Amino acid sequence: LLLLLGVLGAPALGDPGPLEDVVIDRYYIPKICLREAQMGDFIRYHYNGTFKDGKKFDSSYDRGATVAGVVGVGRLITGMDRGLQGMCVNERRHLIVPPHLGYGSIGVAGLIPPDATLYFDVVMLDIWNKNDKLQITTLSKPEHCNRTVENSDFVRYHYNGTLLDGTPFDSSYSKDSTYDTYVGTGWLIKGMDQGLLGMCAGEKRSIIIPPFLAYGEKGYGTVIPPQASLVFSVLLVDFHNPKDGVFLEHLEVPASCKRRAVTGDFVRYHYNGTLMDGTLFDSSCSRNQTYNTYIGKGYIIPGMDQGLQGVCVGEQRRVIIPPHLAYGENGAGKYKIPGSAVLIFDVHIIDFHNPADPVEIETVFRPEGCNVTTRNRDFVRYHYNCSLLDGTRLFSSHDYEKPQEVTLGANKVIEGLNSGLLDMCAGERRVLIIPPHLGHGESGARGVPGSAVLRFEVELISMEEGVPEGYLFIWHGEPPANLYEQMDLDKDGGIPAEEFSTFIKSQVAEGKGRLMPSSDPEKVIADMFRNQDRNQDGKITPEELKLKSDEDQEKIHEEL
Repeated sequence: LLLLLGVLGAPALGDPGPLEDVVIDRYYIPKICLREAQMGDFIRYHYNGTFKDGKKFDSSYDRGATVAGVVGVGRLITGMDRGLQGMCVNERRHLIVPPHLGYGSIGVAGLIPPDATLYFDVVMLDIWNKNDKLQITTLSKPEHCNRTVENSDFVRYHYNGTLLDGTPFDSSYSKDSTYDTYVGTGWLIKGMDQGLLGMCAGEKRSIIIPPFLAYGEKGYGTVIPPQASLVFSVLLVDFHNPKDGVFLEHLEVPASCKRRAVTGDFVRYHYNGTLMDGTLFDSSCSRNQTYNTYIGKGYIIPGMDQGLQGVCVGEQRRVIIPPHLAYGENGAGKYKIPGSAVLIFDVHIIDFHNPADPVEIETVFRPEGCNVTTRNRDFVRYHYNCSLLDGTRLFSSHDYEKPQEVTLGANKVIEGLNSGLLDMCAGERRVLIIPPHLGHGESGARGVPGSAVLRFEVELISMEEGVPEGYLFIWHGEPPANLYEQMDLDKDGGIPAEEFSTFIKSQVAEGKGRLMPSSDPEKVIADMFRNQDRNQDGKITPEELKLKSDEDQEKIHEEL
């Protein structure tokens, strides 16, 4: 086809003279032209039609509807057929159509006179062909993509929808909500069903959909004209399949894992919770406080109940949970979790235990020839280092000038440590793992988190044989028959504190008896005197002095 191209200046518009062909003025050409209208293409365009004197005879704008048709196959006047070919979307042209390429010597009754030259101002809005296919352009894609969208998956995505000329018709962003639907089940237009396949979470695509894969001849309401190509800019936020289970990624597993968590265990862990697009919705780390719960008992969402099964202390694990095992279609407003959202938890296991756990004792070193071991009521001196199972240091006796001292079985240390110090030899070293119900419990203590499992490294330095509970002093044999007379050193009928202390010390020195072990023997003797000086007058009388065995017998008689 011979197309006469030129800029219509004043002389040309004033008197072009007899025309043999269409005069085309491409007065606006877009910078990007992906496609030009060819013979047989289906096009949509707007136009104003006027005569030489500027009088309007027709306008698609006045009708409020674009013109749609096939170009180059004789369905338009010849001049328009020729003048539209080679146009880009959004290109604007002035066309001058001579009578023999317009309505000729007949014209259109009441509208266009015979032998009229026609002037058209045209803007091209859409071009497509029945042989067109979906056009997909990947704009960005995550570096790691372990899974892509398949038919029957449920997707959540954001989109901007425009016509081919850039006219916007819809946007999920303006609604501040993703579009959520199944793929490949007929809930979407065919082109979008196809265009979403193979996408990764976080991927961005441009999808150009021809009308026969979109809304076709009917269009959609007032926003999408008939036979309109659609352009979608899509960001896939997340997707899942209703058949999905929990997916685990083991990010870091300790080389030594003696025990794995099972249903009924109480787990303390840190986590970061994100959506698939990386949006953080919650974090225990930001609160600097672990999340503590039983697993397998329904206290947490089902996906996390499953995802924590089999963890080791110190393990770092990624738990990917589909919505039907998380917060479902409704989401969780408190955490800004949208409906039908896939959740990703990066968890770090601090410790776990079971309420039935005893103290775990590992003997690191035990001296040979160990015949004497610790029992309750013994007085022991020991060194220790105390930490959490993740290695966080809490306390150490090495920070002080001397070892820790305690009477076992006197409720002076936590129950688990007391148990772990029993049956030890002097010089023995142990590692103790103490569950919280034998430690500081749910409330914790100063510097110790609630429900924390504790690790003690202990070394027994020395031990002294104790006395039975309730006793401050015992004889190795029978006590003297004339105890009061022997204790009353100056024979004045009263025993002051000095005489009492001198007598008790002599019994210990002669090996006839022993005091309750203590770092302060003087205090033990003072307590003994105070117990015997019943009227607190500073001296013990014969009536006041009683052995503990006699006191216990009197209590029995009183009860009887």
